[in-house]
Amino acid sequence: MIAETFAGVALTGTGSAVPDMVITNDDLTQVVQTSDEWIKSRTGIGARRLLRNEESLTSLAVRAGKQALSSAGLAATNIDLILLATSTADDRFGNAGRIQHELGAKWAVAFDLTAACSGFVFGLVTAAQFIRTGTYRNILLIGADVLSRWVDWSDRRTCVLFGDGAGAIVIQAHHEDRLLGFELRSDGSGHHHLNIACPSLQRQLTNDINVGQGTITPITMNGQEVYKFAVRSVPEVIDKALYRSGVSANELDWLLLHQANQRILDAVALRLGVPSEKVISNLENYGNTSAASIGLALDEWVRQGHIQPDHLIAASGFGAGLSWGAVVFRWGT
Repeated sequence: MIAETFAGVALTGTGSAVPDMVITNDDLTQVVQTSDEWIKSRTGIGARRLLRNEESLTSLAVRAGKQALSSAGLAATNIDLILLATSTADDRFGNAGRIQHELGAKWAVAFDLTAACSGFVFGLVTAAQFIRTGTYRNILLIGADVLSRWVDWSDRRTCVLFGDGAGAIVIQAHHEDRLLGFELRSDGSGHHHLNIACPSLQRQLTNDINVGQGTITPITMNGQEVYKFAVRSVPEVIDKALYRSGVSANELDWLLLHQANQRILDAVALRLGVPSEKVISNLENYGNTSAASIGLALDEWVRQGHIQPDHLIAASGFGAGLSWGAVVFRWGT
């Protein structure tokens, strides 16, 4: 008897977690010179969630991961691989191993993947390759970021944008390939437009030896350049992914973009000809949560019943690096 093979990929469960502390636009007027109208008209953001000092990215990621496992009907011991997409790990050596331990996924290998706001899409494509080669069958992808810890709260251009959160998804081997196509891109020539730099300070060890002592600076961003990059590059990469998938934009049930700025979401949808009612947006309540944003929005739309089995979704992440990518999939099994 020949064993049944499962070379396809299915997305089977979602989860998310956000801190309970909320900072509204009105709250921010006590921090920097701004207003609710100024922020909303430029970004579409009304509030964001911030992690308390005693909390950790690990705790957020574990909460989201547990939800996703429950949604997929899997025990943690069934997971073969945990991918953590983050740029703000609690530990510079990475967080995935700690999350694996706290989830009780004792048979899973775990590692971090850093691609900033593109991390969830890059992680989804990475997971799919492990499944398609037959290496693993059950993978947990978590996108989580705590950018509030790396924001310059005196810079109103950036501090109004970012919030904290985690989103998770379970990806499983399946007899039918539900991940239809993807396209990933990078352009390091634009890295300086959005970064959290790690400069070194000189430290003299002996008369003849000096080394660099590492530091980390707050987020810096050239908003105009990032906006132009996104509205130019994201529609193109989605078109490529749609072409590889053999479907067109007008067949989509949902367009799921990294929740960076409502103006970017609107501009990309317009260029693709996707009506606004098909564009998933929750950034009004959470702000830009970086690698968490796609998973967080996906989980919210699934749990609210908007996304149904077999719905066709195009998702795209874009941001620091510069990096961007898109993936097209049908939800569920």
